[in-house]
Amino acid sequence: MKKTLGLLAGFVAMLGCAEMWAADTSKPIKIGALFSVTGPAAFLGAPEAKTARMLTDQINARGGVLGRKLELVVKDTGGSPEKAVSFAKQLIEEEQVLAIIGPSTSGETMQIKGLCEENKMILISCAAAETIVSPVARYVFKTPQKDSQAILWIFQTMKEKGIRKMAVLSSNDGFGSAGKKQLEDLAKTEGMEIVVNEVYDKQATDLTDILTKVKGTAGVEAVVNWSIVPAQSIVAKNMRQIGLNVPLFQSHGFGNRKYVEQAGVAAEGILFPASRILVADELPESHPQKKILASYKKDYEALYKEDASAFGGYAYDAMLIVVEALRQANSVDRDKVRDAIENLKGFVGTSGVFNFSATDHTGLTMDAFEMLIVKDGKFAIYKAQ
Repeated sequence: MKKTLGLLAGFVAMLGCAEMWAADTSKPIKIGALFSVTGPAAFLGAPEAKTARMLTDQINARGGVLGRKLELVVKDTGGSPEKAVSFAKQLIEEEQVLAIIGPSTSGETMQIKGLCEENKMILISCAAAETIVSPVARYVFKTPQKDSQAILWIFQTMKEKGIRKMAVLSSNDGFGSAGKKQLEDLAKTEGMEIVVNEVYDKQATDLTDILTKVKGTAGVEAVVNWSIVPAQSIVAKNMRQIGLNVPLFQSHGFGNRKYVEQAGVAAEGILFPASRILVADELPESHPQKKILASYKKDYEALYKEDASAFGGYAYDAMLIVVEALRQANSVDRDKVRDAIENLKGFVGTSGVFNFSATDHTGLTMDAFEMLIVKDGKFAIYKAQ
């Protein structure tokens, strides 16, 4: 009996130590980040890393969260799925972070989705492919809008322009593959026809051969390109070079002014669904996102002397979702924070107004998008003619 009481007393003492540790405000709350700061996807990861660091500094300057400072642990994956896996293991096992934000690309995210789920690690991806959250994994969320919603916006705009037949080009990476399937599936249900369907290498620097085939195919009324860098600007350039004069639609991965700069005059007229951060100045004062978009854009551009992008916005939302969940949970217990994320409602971010649930780990609807057009080298809200 005495032995049992002694063990019980020891257990209670251990619980007391755990509670003291949890309440120790000298210990920072660690948040891990996997971003492609360098490499071919740097246009995604660099603004994400900058945004996350900026937010961490701002939050800490205001006293942190739950009386504790945040510590951001950033790992540069270079866009490599293999590095993403290795760094994710480091963040989970060695750094023992509360949550991971990122990675920047869909391929990387899909490589670590199972790892995070197995380790009950909160993952808020900054990549777009719908397969990241479909099927739903208990600990995995994402901040970019859904592929299917972007495609429905594209098809809706096509119909307004009298377009029914298209050529689909996609890259052979996670984002391209997921988008290709969604385009094929939704074309059937939306009464659209894909007359050319081509996959190219994600590192391709010239797509003249594929686009020449498109030009020579009867009935092509538009081109839809589903990729990230470098092909987003290359498709536009090659189309102009061979005189393929049909509308070019890009995915929501086109949301960075640097892509327009790379494509030059060939970018003129490109249509794509996107976050409102790119046209924040055009929104009415009454718009629910106006305040947060203006604040983020002002802070980011003042600090880094470059345009804010949708990609940085994905990291902005991911960081603030973790912070808000910490506040609502009033705890650093990972399961309580996860539950708080899943129950966030009406959370206004740069990508839209988030309403997460047990069956929806993106939390955004169709109205999170605006259809944009490149006009005079800038992004503008597209208005049907």
